[in-house]
Amino acid sequence: MIVIYGLRSQLQEKRALLSNVINQCMHESLSFPLNKRSHRFVLMEEGDLFYPEGRSEAYTLIEVNLMEGRQKETLKSLIRNLFKQVEEKAGIRSVDLEIILKEQPAYCWGFRGLCGDEAKLNYKVEV
Repeated sequence: MIVIYGLRSQLQEKRALLSNVINQCMHESLSFPLNKRSHRFVLMEEGDLFYPEGRSEAYTLIEVNLMEGRQKETLKSLIRNLFKQVEEKAGIRSVDLEIILKEQPAYCWGFRGLCGDEAKLNYKVEV
């Protein structure tokens, strides 16, 4: 699951585009199936989001929750790809983008009535 945080005034009109860009990066970097999109947008009003000095109102945080098992270089590739593609295609400068990858063991996930370590996935986690 991916959660995208930012100001409503900045992201409202870009939600579909940003979701498409993120989905494509997940596919390219992690070999995620294109139909495995689970994105949540948390759009905040002015005053609800405080961001570091040197950032603009376009400050956006992308939190990617993953089952653990991917190699360090694979994860770094995802981060680099997100920085590049989000800036090029969605117009959010890299300085205004923060990306957090959170990995949890498969048994900590629950979906389709199963624990993640019991599910038959149609993609590899160990990449």
